Amino acid sequence: MNEIARGAVSKMSTRLEGPTVQYTLRVGDSEVAVNPLIGQTLRLEFLGAIHCSHCGRRTKTSFSQGYCYPCMTKLAQCDLCIMSPERCHYEHGTCREPSWGEQFCMTDHVVYLANSSGIKVGITRATQLPTRWLDQGAIQALPIMRVATRQQSGLVEDLFRSQVADRTNWRALLKGDAAAVDLLAVREQLFDSCAQGVSALQARFGLQAIQPIVEVAPLDIRYPVAAYPSKIVSFNLDKNPVAEGTLLGIKGQYLIFDTGVINIRKYTAYQLAVHH
Repeated sequence: MNEIARGAVSKMSTRLEGPTVQYTLRVGDSEVAVNPLIGQTLRLEFLGAIHCSHCGRRTKTSFSQGYCYPCMTKLAQCDLCIMSPERCHYEHGTCREPSWGEQFCMTDHVVYLANSSGIKVGITRATQLPTRWLDQGAIQALPIMRVATRQQSGLVEDLFRSQVADRTNWRALLKGDAAAVDLLAVREQLFDSCAQGVSALQARFGLQAIQPIVEVAPLDIRYPVAAYPSKIVSFNLDKNPVAEGTLLGIKGQYLIFDTGVINIRKYTAYQLAVHH
């Protein structure tokens, strides 16, 4: 086998060509098109070093997908409110990095429905579509509300998740495509059942801050998977530094081998060597 890339790994970049996702593995300064490798042998080897994605210092453990402990404790992008936007504390003057918050949180966000391992509700910056859906392995997706800030998107999501799940079952995701869902019908059911809560949020933040999206059609997405595994076994590079096998496909941020699966995003900032 020949080494084709070496360096710190980042989450795979994605793009849609028609309905099909095209993947690029980013390792160091190299970019490797992954779709053409399906059906071939691929080897990922952890070289034993992790360097923080922000400051570059070496760390024994990766925190928040690629950061050292000091950066994890001081960066706004690693704060608890990123995972739970409704807990945003910017207005109290306690944001870790107010300028970062103004750029990334005080901007338009989208609340969406997606079907990956089943129907779920999620949020993302408006500029991150459709990337967010591709990273989650969604086979269908539909934006349903546009809001003015990340905190507001979290409050709307919190309202909707009383009716719809907000998690993806990664094992189910990797066993096959979920059954198709009528996302437009689910949207209307949510709007109807949560109308009072949405009106309360609009009264709090202003009618223009929280607006339904009704003019967009659902997006259908296909992933390059030749075969799904009958049993899900996950590679753990911290315990065994080598993930190797015949590549069966790619879905979300997972490489699916005949010998196991690996979540590339989980190993952000790990130093890897890639052989083909």
